[in-house]
Amino acid sequence: MAEGLRERKKRQTRQHLSDVATGLFLERGFDAVTIAEIARAADVSVNTVYNYFPTKEELFLDRSRGVVDRLSRYVRARDDEESAAEAVLRELRLQVESVSPTVGLMEGYDRFMRVIEGADGLKARLWHIQQEALSHLEATLREESGADEGDQAAALVAGQLSWVHSTLMGYIGREMVAGRVPAEVSREALGLLDDMEDLLGEKVLNYGRRSDP
Repeated sequence: MAEGLRERKKRQTRQHLSDVATGLFLERGFDAVTIAEIARAADVSVNTVYNYFPTKEELFLDRSRGVVDRLSRYVRARDDEESAAEAVLRELRLQVESVSPTVGLMEGYDRFMRVIEGADGLKARLWHIQQEALSHLEATLREESGADEGDQAAALVAGQLSWVHSTLMGYIGREMVAGRVPAEVSREALGLLDDMEDLLGEKVLNYGRRSDP
């Protein structure tokens, strides 16, 4: 369906608020910026900011919903004869190889990470996002494999795939903060993915393999 005028204006307002807030956070740090200052800079009321973003953390981590569903999307879209782990590893390799901003391989990502490192509230929010993503992935694996609630395999595989993703993102973040060039970090991150795949057992690598219809 085509986006209506009301929906487009709401989306534009949300993006404007996020952009203004991010600029202030990058300039001064997360804890030093108040919602009132963001509202003034965006030329809106404080209530308007809260209508779009219930917390200040969500203003900075406004794309968290996509992160929560990321690995689950890869699993649901896996190819015929492809397992859940193979789909996740394939997608992550594609993003690393293409030096994608999706995995932090971009100029300026170091500034983003420094804001997070300087704010306990953001670090706590990131932890909750990771836990939500893990739970979401476990539910997806159960659904895709037909496993019942008493089967712990889905939880164990979800934990392993979450480890791969979080380890990759942590490595890229640290290297970008250290001032590395994205293309160089990309090459080394591909090696890291290979090393992690070697550590995964056959049960993980074969879990949720999709059969031909």
